[in-house]
Amino acid sequence: MELSAPEDADQYDAVVAVGARLLIALDFDGTLSPIVGNPEVAHIHERAGDLLTRLADRVRTIAVITGRPARQVLALGGLDDVGDEIGRHGHELVVLGQYGNERWTSAGRRVVSPKPPSGLASLIGDLPRILRQAGTPDAHIEEKGLAVGVHTRRCADPKAAFDALLPVLTAAAQARNLTVEPGRYVIEIRAGGMDKGIALRSLVAEHDVGGIVFVGDDLGDVPAFTAVRELRAQGMPALLVASGSDEESALRDLCDAVVDGPDGVMDFLEVLHDRLARPNP
Repeated sequence: MELSAPEDADQYDAVVAVGARLLIALDFDGTLSPIVGNPEVAHIHERAGDLLTRLADRVRTIAVITGRPARQVLALGGLDDVGDEIGRHGHELVVLGQYGNERWTSAGRRVVSPKPPSGLASLIGDLPRILRQAGTPDAHIEEKGLAVGVHTRRCADPKAAFDALLPVLTAAAQARNLTVEPGRYVIEIRAGGMDKGIALRSLVAEHDVGGIVFVGDDLGDVPAFTAVRELRAQGMPALLVASGSDEESALRDLCDAVVDGPDGVMDFLEVLHDRLARPNP
C-alpha cells in the first residue's frame, strides 16, 4: 500500500483504533472485481468472500456500494452466500446498487428499489441511432433497470469512442432530466438525486458508525470520497483507498493510499484485518 503523505499513516492508525464501530465500504468493479471487457461476466476476486466474512467479525458494518444493479452484483459476486456466512457470525452485509437507489441486506434478503426514472425508456430506444450518428455503432449498451450504461471498451479505439459519445449522451440525458455518470470507458445515464456520497452518509447515520474505510477506483466514487473527506473534517476517523489503474487517476488526489488494483485491495484488507485483530495497547 502506497500512502499519499506521511500524515496518512496517522489516518490509518485512527481507523484501526475505531475497531468495532468501523464501516468498511467498497466499490465492486475495479475494486472487488477485476475490470473485464464484457461487464456481464465480471467476477468477484477469489479472496474477497473470505476476507469480507472475517472482517465482519471485527467491524460494525461491511457494505458494497456500486453503480451496478444490486441483483447483478449479488449474482456476479456470490454476495448472497457471503451475506449468509456473515449473518451466521451475527453480522450484516449491505449492498447498495445503482449508486444507492437499490438496497439489499443479508438480514432482509430482498432488493428494495424505486421505479425507473421518467425518460430512461425513450433514451434507451434512441441509443442505437445515437451511437450510429456518433460513429460508434459497436459501443455496447447495458440496460440496468434504473439506468443504462454505454461501454466503449470493446470498440477499436475505446478512448476515441468514449470522447465522441460523452457530449452527445450528456445532451441526450439532459434533454430528459437524467444524470450522466462517466466511468472507465463507460457512460452511465440514470436518475439524479442520489450518488455514492449520499448513500455512504446514510450508512454512517443508520449504523452509528465511528469511523470509515472507503475503497473505490473510478469517477463514480468521487462523491463518496468527497463525503468521507467532509466527515473527517468534522472529526470522524477515515481512510480513503484508491484501487489504482492506468486508465483512471481521478482519485489519486483525493485518496490517502493507492493499491494495485483488486489484488492490492485484497492485500490491504488482509493487513487491515490483522491490525484490527490485535488488542489495543
